[in-house]
Amino acid sequence: MRYLITGGCGFVGSNLAMEVLKRGEELFVLDNLYRHGSAENLGVLRSIGDFKFYPADIRNANDVETVIREVKPDYIFHLAGQVAMTTSISNPRLDFETNALGTFNVLDSVRKHSPDSVVLYSSSNKVYGDFETLNFDELETRYVCREYPEGFPESVGLDFQSPYGCSKGAADQYLRDFHRIFGLKTIVFRHSSMYGSNQHSTYDQGWIGWFCQQALNIRNGTQKELFTISGNGKQVRDVLHGSDVVGLYFAAKDCAAAYGQAFNIGGGVKSSLSLLELFALLERKLGIKMAFREIAWRESDQRVFVADNTKATSIIGWQPKLTCEQGITAMLEYLDKGVIR
Repeated sequence: MRYLITGGCGFVGSNLAMEVLKRGEELFVLDNLYRHGSAENLGVLRSIGDFKFYPADIRNANDVETVIREVKPDYIFHLAGQVAMTTSISNPRLDFETNALGTFNVLDSVRKHSPDSVVLYSSSNKVYGDFETLNFDELETRYVCREYPEGFPESVGLDFQSPYGCSKGAADQYLRDFHRIFGLKTIVFRHSSMYGSNQHSTYDQGWIGWFCQQALNIRNGTQKELFTISGNGKQVRDVLHGSDVVGLYFAAKDCAAAYGQAFNIGGGVKSSLSLLELFALLERKLGIKMAFREIAWRESDQRVFVADNTKATSIIGWQPKLTCEQGITAMLEYLDKGVIR
C-alpha cells in the first residue's frame, strides 16, 4: 500500500509515518518544515527507513496536484495545518490559506487524479465553538459541563468561532461534502488534546508537552522564573497519547462505514485533566512543586472539551488503550531521555 502523509514531519504525522515504515509499506511525506521541530522529526524518520520526501506546501495547488498525480496513494493522512489558536488570531490569512485552502487543494487534487484514495483528516474540537449556551459548574479543580458530563457527542451543533475554528471547520465540512458530491472516501476526526513522542510543544500549542517540560525544568533546577497559565487552571480537556492516535487512523482507513463521517476523538472522561490536575500529577511523579502565575484567559478558550468516543467505538471499533497517567509517564520519558513510544 502507498501512504501519503501531509505534514508528515509534525507530531502526529511523524508518528503515523513511523508506523507505515514499521509495516514495510510505501511512504511519501509532504511537509514544508515550517513547524518548530519538523526538521528534527524528518531526521528521525530518515534514520528509521526509506521514503520519498516532498518539501512542498499545501497552500500551493500545483505542488499538491503534482504530488498526488505522481503518487496516487491508497491512503492520505492529511495532517498538514496551522495548529495554534494564537497564530490564527495574529495571522488569520496564514491560518485560512493553510487549513481551509490547503485542504481544498488536497481534496480537489484527489478528485481529479486519485479518486480511490482514502483521505483521513485531523480536524479539531474547535468546530463546536465556545459552548456559550451551555452551563458549567466550577468545582475545586475543574469545570464540569452540566448538559454533557460524559463528553460531547457529534450531535452538538457546529459553531465556528475564532479564525482557527473557521478554517478547521471549513476544511472539516469540505471533506464531508466531497464525499457526498464526488464520492471521495473521506473521514474526519475532531480531535481533542493529543500528545506524545516527536511533539515539540511551544507556549501556545501542545499544552501537555509544554507543562511536562516546565515540570522537568523545575526538577532539574533550570526554571528561572514562574511559568504562566491562561485563566484559573480549571479548564478541562481529555488527552490522547500519540500511540492511540496511530491506532485510530489505521483502524479507520479501511472502514467503509466511516467514509463521509465525522468523529469526536479524545481520551474520554477517564483521561480528562484540568491544568491544575495535570500539575498535581506531575508534582506527585517528580516530587516537585508546580509554582505558576495566572494571566488573562485566552480568546475563545473552551472551559471544557471532553470527547464522547461512542460513535468511533461503534463504527470503527476503536477506543483508547493508555490511561492519561501511563501516557504522561511516557511523555516525561521522551522529554527527559528521548525514549520514543
